[in-house]
Amino acid sequence: MTLHNELRLLPWQGPEGNPCYLSTDDNSGHLSRLADTIEAVQLGMATELLEGAAEALGDEDAEPEELRRLATALSEALHEVLRVATSRGHRLLTPVPPHEGDEGPRLPAAAFG
Repeated sequence: MTLHNELRLLPWQGPEGNPCYLSTDDNSGHLSRLADTIEAVQLGMATELLEGAAEALGDEDAEPEELRRLATALSEALHEVLRVATSRGHRLLTPVPPHEGDEGPRLPAAAFG
């Protein structure tokens, strides 16, 4: 099974807002598990925020300041979700080159589960 040999983008920022990366061969190590937990929390919070946004946007009496706060929170959540998606996308299996006569790339059988 071939994996991308890249650094893992972590779900938090470093000093001055710089991205943080983890270099490890152990996906079950302490920092990897911590990153997995934080990603799950971020995705859960984004889901809850989205549900609340639907309510606020359906309220014709919503105040402009409330909607600005909502837009700010949605923007922050979207940034976090995109970072999670980017990190997870980089950790997907690399397609296996096609065999002669095949139509396209194949993923190893382990990719399906």
